[in-house]
Amino acid sequence: MTTIATMLAACGHKIPEKYLESDKLPNIYPDYTNVTVPINMAPLTFQIDGKVDEVVARLTVGDQEVICGGNKIQPDADDWRQLAEAAKGKDIKVEVYVEENGNWTRFKPFSIYVSPDSIDAYISYRLIPPSYIAYEELTINQRCLENYDESIIYDNLLCTESTQSQCINCHNYQQYNPERMQFHARQNMGGTVIAYDGSIKKINMRNDSILSAGVYPTWHPWLPLIVYSTNMTSQIFHSVNPNKIEVFDSESDLIAYDVEKNEVTNIENDPAEMECFPFWAHDGKTLYYCSAHFEYSDTVTNKSKDFITRTQEAKYNLYKKSFNPETMQFGPRELVFAADSLDKSATLPRISPDGRYLMFTVAKYGVFHIWHHDADLWMLDLQSGKVRNMEEINSADTESYHSWSSNGKWVVFSSRRYDSNYTRPFIAHIDANGHGSKPFELPCDNPDNHRQLLKSYNIPEFMRGPVTIKPQRFADVLKQEAEPVKYVSRLGK
Repeated sequence: MTTIATMLAACGHKIPEKYLESDKLPNIYPDYTNVTVPINMAPLTFQIDGKVDEVVARLTVGDQEVICGGNKIQPDADDWRQLAEAAKGKDIKVEVYVEENGNWTRFKPFSIYVSPDSIDAYISYRLIPPSYIAYEELTINQRCLENYDESIIYDNLLCTESTQSQCINCHNYQQYNPERMQFHARQNMGGTVIAYDGSIKKINMRNDSILSAGVYPTWHPWLPLIVYSTNMTSQIFHSVNPNKIEVFDSESDLIAYDVEKNEVTNIENDPAEMECFPFWAHDGKTLYYCSAHFEYSDTVTNKSKDFITRTQEAKYNLYKKSFNPETMQFGPRELVFAADSLDKSATLPRISPDGRYLMFTVAKYGVFHIWHHDADLWMLDLQSGKVRNMEEINSADTESYHSWSSNGKWVVFSSRRYDSNYTRPFIAHIDANGHGSKPFELPCDNPDNHRQLLKSYNIPEFMRGPVTIKPQRFADVLKQEAEPVKYVSRLGK
């Protein structure tokens, strides 16, 4: 490892001989001070958040070191990989030296703990401008976490133009498998695209017997079965409320769709209940979801208008339903967490792969918490029944969509913590007691990439590998007529 230090020093980056000492941590972006990272994570790059002449950093593990510098700290991938391997289960010590006006300062060193727990190689997400109604340039992307490679899964402009826009959303996978995925295309050439072991089809899920086409999906862990919520969704814009926009459902139900038989059925459709955001437990025998009890007046003719005036009455609780994989039958609903008893609203239930922890998002009201500045992540221990605010990973701003890694050691979630406007992916380690480490922002080759991108990352999902289907093939399928679904009174008949 000595050759690494020698090599980098030969490139001109050296530790200054004279410097002042500071008892403060360096002000770096992204903030990677004292974080925990997976053994297979791409290099953490950062910069001083402010104008300086030069910066040099020394990263050490025992007698092994890497020295790099310039305007930004961007460790070489091979150097980082060797250093991380040496630090497995231990800390990388980071010393930052900053030059301003010819004078150097050494800031208080910090640590990066390298966990022996690996992370899934890929995540995918939707990139969208936070302009509320403009989605002419919208893509579903995938990113390798072991390096900075990023590619497009699908681009909404491949088979449309801005005058005939398409909204693509809700990418979802069966057990992190990139060969079994689905996403929706709304409006022009709309339909649900399902890729299943090499075959791709476009489904028209609209049917007179169900409320709407499928919206928010969750794949059964092994059966060719997807449960969706069906939603009559609207949005309003606030003029005074700091939550700029409100997305709400005036009606919502749950449906189940058999991928192989192309059959769909209702599983929850109580008109006084707003069921949403289903999620399968990894044992395949329990379905979790959220629901709010909301009754309209008998005289109401416009449900959306009535709901707008009573939006803050919508308090969602968490429920579950048992499921028999052999008979394909669901049991009655059971209350899991009564958020309304705390005058709060809980959405987006996500179960850890070992079935012990239920992570969800909590805000004052409503279901679409990505627009609520008070939204936080909470954790329910399903063994002890204890529930708590995950203060160790939350910020003063929005935390919303979240996904567990396949080994249950990591979560990725959307946060607006840096500027209140853009959602960006943050990753945290979850220990055996359900506690999270300090979150770190998704690393990029250029540490300022996220602030320059000016797009929001929505629905970060872990994947075991990349989607290999070419975007144009998805576009070719979307240009075809959608296959209509068949409605049945119950599945498995």
